[in-house]
Amino acid sequence: QVQLVESGGGLVQTGGSLRLSCAASGDIFSITTMSWHRQAPGKQRELVATVTNSRKTNYLDSINYVDSVKGRFAISRDHARNAVYLQMNSLKPEDTAVYYCNAIAAPGMSPSVDFSYWGQGTQVTVSS
Repeated sequence: QVQLVESGGGLVQTGGSLRLSCAASGDIFSITTMSWHRQAPGKQRELVATVTNSRKTNYLDSINYVDSVKGRFAISRDHARNAVYLQMNSLKPEDTAVYYCNAIAAPGMSPSVDFSYWGQGTQVTVSS
C-alpha cells in the first residue's frame, strides 16, 4: 500500500501565500504522476496542477496547471523524497477549498500496474 500525507494548509488573507506539502510512503516501486486537486463546498473536485515524470516525458518533469491558478501557483516534486509541493501565491477567496494530493504509483507488490492514491486533504481558507 501507498500512503499520502498532506500538510501546510491554513488560514491566510487575500494576497497571501501558503506552501502545501505531500509525502508518499509505503510499498512504492515508482510514481508516474503527482498532482494537487481541490474541492470547495458544494462544488466538484477539480484538478489544480500535475507533475508527470515517465518515459513519455523523457523522464523530465512535465507540469500543467488549471487556468485559474497559472502564474500564481507552482508545483514541484522531490523525487528522492517521493514528495510534491504546491507553492500558492496571490491567494484569492475563491481558492478556498480542501486540497488533496494524488499519486499515480506502482506498488512494489505489483510493479507493472499503476494505482491512484489519495491523501486525506488539507484545508486552505483565504479570507477577504
